Amino acid sequence: MPASPSTARAINDRLALSLLQQEGPLTAGQLKQLTGLSRPTVADLVERLTASGLITVVGESGEQRRGPNARLYGIVADRACLAALDVRTESVSVLVSDLVGRVLAEGAVPVGPEAGEAAAVEQAVGLVERVAKEAGASGGAGQLHTVGIGAPGLVDPATGELRDSAGLPAWHRRTVAALQERFPQARVSVENETNLAALAEQREGAARDRDTFVLLWLDDSCGAAVVLDGSLRRGASGGTGEIGFLPVPGTRALPSATDCSGGFHSLVGATAIVELAAECGMATDWSATGDSVAARVVAEAVRLAGDAGDAAPQRGAGNCATGHDEPAGDRRPVPAPPAERTAGRATRFLDTLADRIALGVAAVVAILDPGCVVLGGEIGPAGAAALAARVEERLRRMSPLATEVRASALGGAAVLRGALLTARERAQDELFAPPDRG
Repeated sequence: MPASPSTARAINDRLALSLLQQEGPLTAGQLKQLTGLSRPTVADLVERLTASGLITVVGESGEQRRGPNARLYGIVADRACLAALDVRTESVSVLVSDLVGRVLAEGAVPVGPEAGEAAAVEQAVGLVERVAKEAGASGGAGQLHTVGIGAPGLVDPATGELRDSAGLPAWHRRTVAALQERFPQARVSVENETNLAALAEQREGAARDRDTFVLLWLDDSCGAAVVLDGSLRRGASGGTGEIGFLPVPGTRALPSATDCSGGFHSLVGATAIVELAAECGMATDWSATGDSVAARVVAEAVRLAGDAGDAAPQRGAGNCATGHDEPAGDRRPVPAPPAERTAGRATRFLDTLADRIALGVAAVVAILDPGCVVLGGEIGPAGAAALAARVEERLRRMSPLATEVRASALGGAAVLRGALLTARERAQDELFAPPDRG
């Protein structure tokens, strides 16, 4: 059954708006070429979208000929403002953008556990207010239209609400409700941080050429996001990718329903990575522990191991339990120069870390066969190609399913980017739906 005239117009309008969003300002002639629509149809939709306040003339093309055909049309970017939040265990980051994603203002604030729930919520909401005001989105036509939030924990797929999960600060759930109260006109939504990171990697990062892949989030905690045939999979309870609870060899105990410390998390979480580096004899005498330190350790190991490749051949695989190279056969180990010993420790650390990561990834690959795994969080980019290649090589030995392993292109910034992308989509679904004119 053919579409009605009003439905056809709505489809054409949405197609043109999507192209303007993806490509930037376009002339009517370019819209005609990209959409395949006739010249009169394009002229009608341009007039319709201009009258609706969705697009406007933003300049002229570089063509010599002047006139209507040279006008460049673009989305009215200041029609609404969007906010994206990355809510971590002890911090909040915020950015505010216009409707086309241009960042207008951003900021971050630490939220210590000693602050208390009410104070933590006020710090988070106050930061959003300050950044929105700086961006000129505190009121009027440019007020906040949509707020996208990325947070650790499970999001109920039925209600869209952050579930009360063990181990997460209570102020996380309170912050979502407080933002809706403080910005009653805004559409506020929350999504798991790893899911948002996967969406960002698919649109702008390491998985742009993949419709099916898994993002492994390696940070203070670990998790995974699953994208199959272009769609994010959340599971019946929103728990798809809770890989930290995966039972794996090498842990001291099994995980429980409320504690993942006996699961995969205990091998690849930030604290475990710092401890592994110390076992391997790497210097880890930084003043703090946690994800940022773990990322610095991994990045330093990559640097040192790379230097080793230039300095001298490896004397043996070694192990992190002894911190020394293993002798080959009955020969006694030959003392290595200090620089080579340091590089050997870094290599052993990276090899052991890759062994650990491959355990969890192999289980995911055996079930999903994603063809591609992206190592994200702060650890994935810190390890870069060196760590990704090691994990991929181990997967080739452990699984018959060909799997490419890539380092994240966005790292920790992926959560904010994903939150912004989802906020833009939600706002555009509403604002880019021209009224039915019959």
